[in-house]
Amino acid sequence: MTSLRSVARRLDLRPALDVPSLLAEPVRVALAALPGQLAVRCAVAEIDPALADTAALCEHYQVPLQASANCVVVTGKRGGEQRWAGCVVLATTRVDVNGVVRRRLDVRKASFAGQNEAVERTGMEYGGITPLGLPAGWPVLVDAVVGAADELVVGSGLRRSKLLLPGVVLAALPCAEVVENLGRTAPGPANQG
Repeated sequence: MTSLRSVARRLDLRPALDVPSLLAEPVRVALAALPGQLAVRCAVAEIDPALADTAALCEHYQVPLQASANCVVVTGKRGGEQRWAGCVVLATTRVDVNGVVRRRLDVRKASFAGQNEAVERTGMEYGGITPLGLPAGWPVLVDAVVGAADELVVGSGLRRSKLLLPGVVLAALPCAEVVENLGRTAPGPANQG
């Protein structure tokens, strides 16, 4: 299999821990807390923030769409209690919010968090939200295909950079749950959180 590092030649990748200025604060903390063998497998690349959304990023930086993963914030209520989750799926799919996620959160109805609320709750920029560094206690639902991927481009918490990492890093996060069929086939780039 061809490495994404060689396919995405337009991304200037550097070890993520060596460039903390390209990571949102919660992401820096989460990366530093990873076991060494996982942390060293994470790279970061500075990008044009105007190209942070999935379709634009993949086209301009020549990243295969199937090698890009999106993290979206989902919420729902049960008994007056607001419940939250981060959901990570390939960019070629959409999160099954009112099936898989609703059942996992045990809520009557689940929905995508509004942009302002997602930014405020995560401490990350919209278009850069990533599963690394989500609030403690939130389940991080990782589609099984994402967890098994060799290399993926995901957010860095900032619009001006992206992370490249193996899916095993996401599956190893605290509160991560690898979930079958979390992502449903979509007709194009989806879930641009």
